[in-house]
Amino acid sequence: MREPGPRDLFDAVAHTARLRDVERHDNATPDRRESAAEHSWHLALVRRLLHGEFERESGRSLDLARMMKMCLMHDLVEIDTGDPSAWSAGDRDQKARAEEAVARRRYGALPGPLAAEFPDLWHEYEESGTPEARLVRGVDRLDPALMRPLTGQGRHDMPAGAEALDRLQLPRVGVRGTLTALYRRIREQAQERGLFASEE
Repeated sequence: MREPGPRDLFDAVAHTARLRDVERHDNATPDRRESAAEHSWHLALVRRLLHGEFERESGRSLDLARMMKMCLMHDLVEIDTGDPSAWSAGDRDQKARAEEAVARRRYGALPGPLAAEFPDLWHEYEESGTPEARLVRGVDRLDPALMRPLTGQGRHDMPAGAEALDRLQLPRVGVRGTLTALYRRIREQAQERGLFASEE
């Protein structure tokens, strides 16, 4: 395998920096949208904060380093594809194909062993085939549910009444009791503050 040179490393660093430019549908503050980079950072931090609880609930050791890597790189494909809303009516198969094509092209161009490590991590996350990936995906789904009430954004801009939100969130956050309890607290606070759209 060819050793990466300064140009390879620069290209990788410069490309990943562009995750700051990917705007999500959730706010970071009451006045501006969150970037995918901010989301990835917060996902990694929350994942770390909850690690002890997840291990206690699982009754086993979980690979924290692998999960932190998944958190930090899981949305890099969105530099090229953008970040469609989970509520959008778009073709999910088409989105998956587009992201797979980007992953092959971008991750394959990474220097040294990263060209194999990043695709492995991304596929593990997407396929949810391990306890680690399922937990990262659960926290990933919890994060926007948290940010909308925190920023006062609410859910009046999408068809997301409380029951609709449950249908979207619970399949992922339900993998652990800790995540489910956090989600239910977030949902309760949002309802108390009138931040849901009408179900009608």
